[in-house]
Amino acid sequence: MPGMVPAPLRLIFLLIEDMSTIPITKRGAELLKEELQRLKAVERPAVINAISEARAQGDLSENAEYDAAKEKQAFIEGRILEVESKLSTAQVIDPTQLDTDGRIVFGATVDLEDLESGSAVSYQIVGDDEADLDTGKISVSSPIARALIGKFEGDVATVLAPGGEREYEVITVRYI
Repeated sequence: MPGMVPAPLRLIFLLIEDMSTIPITKRGAELLKEELQRLKAVERPAVINAISEARAQGDLSENAEYDAAKEKQAFIEGRILEVESKLSTAQVIDPTQLDTDGRIVFGATVDLEDLESGSAVSYQIVGDDEADLDTGKISVSSPIARALIGKFEGDVATVLAPGGEREYEVITVRYI
């Protein structure tokens, strides 16, 4: 029935609006877990070793290696806390497991045609931290993603961009 949003989609909309959870793709969560593992298993021990070696050189008050190692340690520990926090608040969304009825949702990959220029573009709608325009990943909070969410193939989305309104026709919607 038009206008009715299926229950799984309502959940996604609520998650996006509720900032206590952060939507993330399955791949994005895997990348964060890999980064956390690397930070804890490789980077942290290496910086602890560098601090030990710098301490062994004597006077710490004029020891640039010690200062640099302590600064790097602070960065690594801060990043570990940040990644752990993101993972603890992450809501992993796999669009292949949703009953979307062909609707554009978080995680969907969409092929679009710019109606003004005729150029084709392809985007995947991802979490804020995963967004990378160079690889075709746009943030769910970006103007274009906001205009696309809920649309179907054949629909036209009007995007309020900094340069003015742009219209895109949805050519295909994929869940990969």
